[in-house]
Amino acid sequence: MGLTIAQKILSAHLAEGELTPGGEIGLKIDQTLTQDATGTMAYLEFEAMGVEQVQTERSVAYIDHNTLQSGFENADDHRFIGSCAKKHGIWFSRPGNGICHQVHLERFAKPGKTLIGSDSHTPTAGGIGSFAMGAGGLDVAVAMGGGAYYITVPKMVRINLTGRLSPWVAAKDVILEVLRLLSVKGGVGRVIEYGGEGVKTLSVPERATITNMGAELGATTSLFPSDEITREFLRAQGREEDWIELLPDADAVYDETYQIDLSLLRPMAACPHSPDNVKTIPEIGELKVDQICIGSCTNSSLLDMMKVAYILKGKTCHPDVSLSIAPGSKQVLTMMAQMGILTDLIAAGARILESACGPCIGMGQSPNSKGVSLRTFNRNFEGRSGTADAGVYLVSPETAAVSALTGVLTDPGVYLGEEPAFVLPKEFLINDNMIVPPASPEEAGQVEILRGPNIKPFPKTAPLPDAIAAPCSLKVGDNITTDHIMPAGAKILPLRSNIPAISQYCFTVCDKEFPERALKLGQSIIVGGSNYGQGSSREHAALAPLYLGVQAVAVKSFARIHRANLINAGILPLTFVNEKDYDRIDQGDQLELDNLRAAVGNGSLTLRNVTKGLEIPVECPLSGRAREILLAGGLLDYTREHLK
Repeated sequence: MGLTIAQKILSAHLAEGELTPGGEIGLKIDQTLTQDATGTMAYLEFEAMGVEQVQTERSVAYIDHNTLQSGFENADDHRFIGSCAKKHGIWFSRPGNGICHQVHLERFAKPGKTLIGSDSHTPTAGGIGSFAMGAGGLDVAVAMGGGAYYITVPKMVRINLTGRLSPWVAAKDVILEVLRLLSVKGGVGRVIEYGGEGVKTLSVPERATITNMGAELGATTSLFPSDEITREFLRAQGREEDWIELLPDADAVYDETYQIDLSLLRPMAACPHSPDNVKTIPEIGELKVDQICIGSCTNSSLLDMMKVAYILKGKTCHPDVSLSIAPGSKQVLTMMAQMGILTDLIAAGARILESACGPCIGMGQSPNSKGVSLRTFNRNFEGRSGTADAGVYLVSPETAAVSALTGVLTDPGVYLGEEPAFVLPKEFLINDNMIVPPASPEEAGQVEILRGPNIKPFPKTAPLPDAIAAPCSLKVGDNITTDHIMPAGAKILPLRSNIPAISQYCFTVCDKEFPERALKLGQSIIVGGSNYGQGSSREHAALAPLYLGVQAVAVKSFARIHRANLINAGILPLTFVNEKDYDRIDQGDQLELDNLRAAVGNGSLTLRNVTKGLEIPVECPLSGRAREILLAGGLLDYTREHLK
């Protein structure tokens, strides 16, 4: 039986376990990346492990999230990360060099390599054939120290692409169709591989758009083959030596297979407030638009910018529309300037933002109250834009640009007619002067770590107790995202290195009284619905509850990365054996768990609702290693013990 692309990479990187479906494996990690919103904590954790130099082939620290310096906090964090990178063998991408996933795709990602990053959209590199996964910062720190990264062996899903995209239908419409087909839960426990003749019609930037939003499916990762198109992209980046051919075997077996005819797709939009709430533009109907944002790690490539500039050239944005554009990297921005297309965008009335995440994470450009915002981003969760009552729609750059001219949501195919051929350059501009190499191992000992007053230590952890008796401090519904648990935005992101301060915003999207209530209770348990913790990989969505005294979370089902982050933080992740038991617990009920150290990971447990006199079966299936991590009080304690 032949192997899929994913199985070939996993087999070559097995550090522990076997590729048995549903089993746990440990993977050797070739590359890591961090960004500044998660990186400060990751490097504090790396320091706490006592490892002097990273053990990976390449680790890169990017500054792209917290670039709005309205106080000392972000600037201090950037200095801290830069000094850690120099001391510990990490390459440092300075503020202004670009969004981590765009830059990594351009300069570092390699076919056939493993990559984990403390950002959920790390699978962007799957567009070039990397097995790239989002992870919590502590998992990334362990991988930098030479430890394996552990996952459950995923199911293999193939999406066959046939035909060719019609004029002005985009790669963004492909992934929106996949989300419409599978939902935000459809990729959980799965690797999505794209194949078929249609793959040959897609450039690497287009493939990367599709794998980027595989994160919204909940997938472990998404992958395209590494073929001659990949080789051409790497050659243009001056990295042809990094290319290998990577294709599935002809007799590879997949657990699920889907078919998408590219020629049948039409421009679409994900409607508020979920990436899988997808409709075609005619289905949505006439929709007046207030704001348009083009950019993010999903759609900020040079190819995207070329198409937007073509649409806007010689025209002016509608007077009722605010248009902002953020090129994805210094390379993209500089080449836009050289090609003259930056001038076209400025002349059309676009506001040019720096090459950073910006509005995608609520860092500026919040819409007006009750405003309609079209964004080429990957998430449209309620309140994520910074405006609680805004309606955010996810669209392609082509749809966004045309709508900026008309003032209403517009099908670009209807408005524009024929599409010219957009050809990527044979050679990209290569200038890595904003990427700082680390000090040599001989010089590293002389490097001083620069700490600001906003940097606080990792929250205290303790071994798992044998019993928990605590009230339910909060009950939430289905599809709770990490933005619900630990919001982002310009006011909150600067506190990412200060868990006591940032915890005061924990769950305030759902219940403004939660932080104060949880602290007053001392210990508590949270109850949630299905797909709990979807979205960002931010480990702060586990660390803030930990600081607030949350001992356990009982839900219908978890998103993969968040469940791992809870275990890493020493918080007990429980799932209801019968989902209907979710209805048998209310906020304020007193709950109890006994015999935890013996029972956890070995079978079912009983969650007693003392208030209602009920016994509720729950489970916490764990591998041997994950069980040991939880018993130790979290991954940091476990790693310290095993490094002795």
